[in-house]
Amino acid sequence: MAAMTVLSATAVPDHVRGALTRWLIEVTPQLYVGTISAKVREELWQAVSGCVGTGVAVLVHTAANEQGFELRTAGEQRRKPVDFDGLTLVAMTGAQPAADDQEAAGP
Repeated sequence: MAAMTVLSATAVPDHVRGALTRWLIEVTPQLYVGTISAKVREELWQAVSGCVGTGVAVLVHTAANEQGFELRTAGEQRRKPVDFDGLTLVAMTGAQPAADDQEAAGP
């Protein structure tokens, strides 16, 4: 059965963006929305997460759980989904200080 899917893909190659627009609508730059089957969703996620490189990708889709959705991420980012007794929460990691800040602080 098809379900609502939202995918945000930042700094991914053009061929991946092209694949996403075959199945989903790009409502704003880098944000894709559509109603697709689980098989198509998994194939698209494999394509995106496999070549995200230095970019970031986030996938949200409906699921049969307490929250009604599932969340997945790929790439380096400050927000990490964490399972807390069956609920998905988002944990924030510490910000990396800029190279200029480290040099200014000195030894």
